[in-house]
Amino acid sequence: PSPVFRTASSHFSTSFLITKTPKKFRKKRKKKDSPRTKLVQTPPNVVANFERILDRDKRFRFLTRCKDFLAKQPDRVLRLEDAGKLHQELGFPRGRKVTKSILRHPLIFQIYRHSDYSSWLGFTDFMEDLLRREDEIMNELELQRVDVVRKLLMMSADGRIPLSKIYHNRLIFGLPENFRDRIPKYPDYFKVTVEADGKRILELVDWDPSLATTCLEKQLLFDEERVKSAFKFPIKHSRKLNLEVGDEKKLNLLNTLPLVSPYSDGRKLDPWTAEAEKYRLGLVHEFLSLTLERRAYIHNMVEFKDEFSLTKRTYQMLLKQPRTFYLGGTEMNWCVFLKDAYGDEVLNEDPQVLFNRQLYEYAD
Repeated sequence: PSPVFRTASSHFSTSFLITKTPKKFRKKRKKKDSPRTKLVQTPPNVVANFERILDRDKRFRFLTRCKDFLAKQPDRVLRLEDAGKLHQELGFPRGRKVTKSILRHPLIFQIYRHSDYSSWLGFTDFMEDLLRREDEIMNELELQRVDVVRKLLMMSADGRIPLSKIYHNRLIFGLPENFRDRIPKYPDYFKVTVEADGKRILELVDWDPSLATTCLEKQLLFDEERVKSAFKFPIKHSRKLNLEVGDEKKLNLLNTLPLVSPYSDGRKLDPWTAEAEKYRLGLVHEFLSLTLERRAYIHNMVEFKDEFSLTKRTYQMLLKQPRTFYLGGTEMNWCVFLKDAYGDEVLNEDPQVLFNRQLYEYAD
């Protein structure tokens, strides 16, 4: 065999040398915030009043979902064993017992024994009286809600919206659960067609120019400056111009006004122009003005994206308009508020809004 040549250093071991930083001394990498938990607003920009409303939604998620689900069941009752499997439909945390959520609202829900010794979930007599009162409110406001649906159709592409989309979002507009059964009462306004795949589409029969007036246009008569400052489309210019505040404001108004009516056909606009963005902003503003509480979650708006020509950049678009809109919640489940509406008495006078507030008080 050939001889093996060794260097002098090969006689010494280097295993005792620390070549890596010990784990306890390593800097911990900060995990990126998940869109599920990352808040839309940073602390200086948080509006406590709006965030409290979102906290209220979380606190009463079980109440609102369970009320809606139970009201559609035969005799308004549900076997407790079945209720424990419907965490998503009833709005209680997965893995938790449904009884824990039921017992939080003793004035609203009750558990009782059937003759076959099975446990059932139902409404209390007190809640049944409240539901009858709510039905009366729905009947009294029926004509107003009809106009809301007509305006939604007038803003949509071709005046058509699938009935299922309106049904899924009926609560934010104050529509009754059986509103689909009431449509035949208004043949002059609505028509239902069935497509080849069985989807039922609600179509507009008559275009009413008097309804094609936006909330912003009505405000223009009383507060012109407020409407002019609702949206901002700043024109980029060099600092060398040394514009005064008033001159800069006038320059920006040239790009901001006139606004584009949401009752026009947005599909004809180039998606990335200022006119298209004005159209979408005006449409979101009008959409929110038709809701009960002048606000909507992302899932409410996304469902109408095809009918209202909304893009994936709606979130970024609304963030650029803090004067008019407030985005609260998390990046994955944000809610947009119409800021000026929360100083409006009309919002606080709607009977359905007052009923909901009273229901929350009883639920507590």
